[in-house]
Amino acid sequence: MKAAVFNGPEKIEVKEWKTPVCSDEEIMIKVEYCAICGTDVRTFFHGHKKVIPPAIIGHEITGEVVEIGRNVETELKIGQKITPVTSIGCGKCNLCRKGFYNLCPDTKALGYFYPGGFAEYMIIPEPAVKQKAYVLLPENVSTLDGSLIEPLSCVINAQNYLKIQNHDNVVIYGGGPIGFMHAVLAGASGAGSVIMIDPAFDRLKRFGSLFDGLILLNPNSENTVERVKELTDNSGADVVITACPAKQAQLEAFSIVAPRGRISFFGGLPKDDSVIPVDTNIIHYYEISVFGAFASNRIDYQQAADLISSRKIDPSKFITQVIPLENIGEGIRLVRSGSVLKIVVKI
Repeated sequence: MKAAVFNGPEKIEVKEWKTPVCSDEEIMIKVEYCAICGTDVRTFFHGHKKVIPPAIIGHEITGEVVEIGRNVETELKIGQKITPVTSIGCGKCNLCRKGFYNLCPDTKALGYFYPGGFAEYMIIPEPAVKQKAYVLLPENVSTLDGSLIEPLSCVINAQNYLKIQNHDNVVIYGGGPIGFMHAVLAGASGAGSVIMIDPAFDRLKRFGSLFDGLILLNPNSENTVERVKELTDNSGADVVITACPAKQAQLEAFSIVAPRGRISFFGGLPKDDSVIPVDTNIIHYYEISVFGAFASNRIDYQQAADLISSRKIDPSKFITQVIPLENIGEGIRLVRSGSVLKIVVKI
């Protein structure tokens, strides 16, 4: 089969690779699309501790079921279109028993530990099959549009904690695809205002024009804390989401959040620079809730598929470009440049 093989930082080669063999306990899919994630970009340029070259990365996947192991108990049929769930837990620990496979201390994810989607064929391994770590695409969701299910599922996982309600003022730091997914989902949940902040303001304006009703702020030319207060009648933000790996965003969240507000640290910080000073009296006296969010699980994938099916999320606004597998290196660099929202690789 043809595959994009990651051989180490800034080394990826599209070549013939051994087609995987589907065991009696596994499912094989023919990959149709795999979108490029920010984590793929970081892996390409810097490597990843869970990706051992040579490896096939990519985890925002859709494809067609082409083989089902004879010992597999599943409702799936040959020819159906699915998206596999990235996080695969051990299936035995307390978190896995609760369904939080993404938080399993021994998580082994597709596109990291297991071969991913930048290849013509891939295996859904036995632990994932046992966890039913896949979602059948609704009939009106194409495999191209379905490539957004994985990132959208992560946004849903985060917003499940936030309980966004009618008339909530929501502030989002970060104008990448995840930031805009947060914005659209917040609007669908009834947010009264959605304010987005990003120092790459030209980019924020360019892509923000695709979505209705957003308020865009430029931290390079205005005091964003004062502007948020002005825009919310001095009450502050009911919800703050930091959809970027920026300390300044996390720090500023505590300056703009309203009493009884909710903060989501969606974007992680670099592991060697991940500590910020926090005045915990703000949390205490104003009853602030601070949440983390990491990856997602099957229930979030299903909700994402349903949102796309109902067109509450329009994938065409997020997918800037579709490229062939041969151009994956160029696609990764484009994502890093910030000149696109989502690039999807057609396998």
